[in-house]
Amino acid sequence: MEPPFGAQFEESVFEGGRRGEPEGRGAPLSRAAYRARCCEPEWFCEEAVSEDDAESVNMKKFRGDLAYKQQEFKKALFEYSDCLMLLAPSNIAMRRDIQESRARCLVHLGRHQEALEIAEMLRSGATNTDHVTVVLSLQLAIYRTLEHIEKMIECLQKLILLHPFHPENWKLLAEAYVSRLRLPASLSVLAADFQGSESLNINNHLQVSSSKVGFQHQKNHSWRKEISLHHSSKATDSFGPCEECQTVARPISPIDKLEVQEESEDSWIYACASFIRARLLLQLVQSQQSSFALESNLKAQQDIEDIVASFGLKGDVLFLMTEAMGEDLVPANLKEDAQGEVKCLSASALTALMTAPETEFERKWFQKLRDNLSLLQSST
Repeated sequence: MEPPFGAQFEESVFEGGRRGEPEGRGAPLSRAAYRARCCEPEWFCEEAVSEDDAESVNMKKFRGDLAYKQQEFKKALFEYSDCLMLLAPSNIAMRRDIQESRARCLVHLGRHQEALEIAEMLRSGATNTDHVTVVLSLQLAIYRTLEHIEKMIECLQKLILLHPFHPENWKLLAEAYVSRLRLPASLSVLAADFQGSESLNINNHLQVSSSKVGFQHQKNHSWRKEISLHHSSKATDSFGPCEECQTVARPISPIDKLEVQEESEDSWIYACASFIRARLLLQLVQSQQSSFALESNLKAQQDIEDIVASFGLKGDVLFLMTEAMGEDLVPANLKEDAQGEVKCLSASALTALMTAPETEFERKWFQKLRDNLSLLQSST
């Protein structure tokens, strides 16, 4: 990978000094032949004609980055597009970087389909874990803007398969599961079945019955009736207001109703477990942090602690969830992940990762937890 413009040194800079120096180790280098280049702030904004294509490419790239930072997305897109036209086809790394930047500009400009097409193009050219991570992160950003909860969950699950020790991804996944619980279809069914029960608020939007969330012993030992959800007509989620939630839902058959209840129960369990996993990962890195990084970590832990407390989990259920979600947090696994090695992926491995079904992820991370909860419930 070529160094960025301004970081290169010409060989001639050193050759002149070396010729006049005495031989032998420890001989001082001549400093007279080298003068560091000093650049004024935003030097790349000047419209200068350069015969060096590399310099022109870097200037356009820097102008695009500055425009993006200033939220001038149309201008940034123009600069990135010009940069791409000048960029050599052999410079694959920078071409991928510029294409990702163009896609993010398109998202801010509301041109989501074009952004998704670029993401798909980047996916088809991915050859290692870094490439796949960039593609999934880009797709996640697009679907978050579109408020497409299912696609968000899909992207986050694949990111976690690649990077299982990233707390932010687990936290985002937990929030996505909570958002799934607020979908109109689920709410129209469950609100009709559980109106009037005592409830406490989760994150100001999702409410779970405080008398039932602890998996208490019921007459039929069924989880299906232990979770109750309510939705305020004025509630909005983290992605903006949902007008559909305020409309009258169509009649739903008993079979559809049962399926929605089962899906809601699963999402509730997965949300709890994912929040707990995120908190465990934050606790693990806490000892290695200081200053503002430590302060941010502790604040994130406290936010998750408050959310988990609002779920009203009983002590034994909380213990089971913590044990299951922290089972793989051993020093050997963490050391391997911390090395951050970029691994090349075969075409078959890439296809398997990108097409992995949601059930596979849930089986890997949540099946044991569900089994343990079932055993706990049957023993009470």
